[in-house]
Amino acid sequence: MGNGEFAALGLIKRRKKWMKKDTREIKKAKAKNKVQDSLLAGSPSGRGIVLEKRGVTAKQPNSGIRKCVRVQLIKNGKELTAMAPKDGAIKFIDEHDEVLVEGIGGSQGGAKGDLWGVKYQVTHVNGVALEMLRTGKKEKSKR
Repeated sequence: MGNGEFAALGLIKRRKKWMKKDTREIKKAKAKNKVQDSLLAGSPSGRGIVLEKRGVTAKQPNSGIRKCVRVQLIKNGKELTAMAPKDGAIKFIDEHDEVLVEGIGGSQGGAKGDLWGVKYQVTHVNGVALEMLRTGKKEKSKR
């Protein structure tokens, strides 16, 4: 450590260098924690088995019951609640079906819109896209 009359500039430069290093390490650690904390463990989507259908009430000031399903993931056994998007999609999802879920796109990985704690949505049922089932272009395969 310099103690001289002109040492201040060197000390400032050295501190700036360490501050940059600290922030990089902190960001890296936060990103790692976010991956570990998410139920999909960093994956964009995951397969699971439907345990039950349920209705989730919307937050204030909206009212209504949003159609959701409770899903147990295959890869780690954790349970999550996933939304069945758009009108009539819940009709094509039955208990014990295999579904593909992905993030719903809320800010910072959180819930989107007026749904409490629902961070995922169903995209495929038994290997068939839910949108194709809804529009009638394909039929659900029996398993």
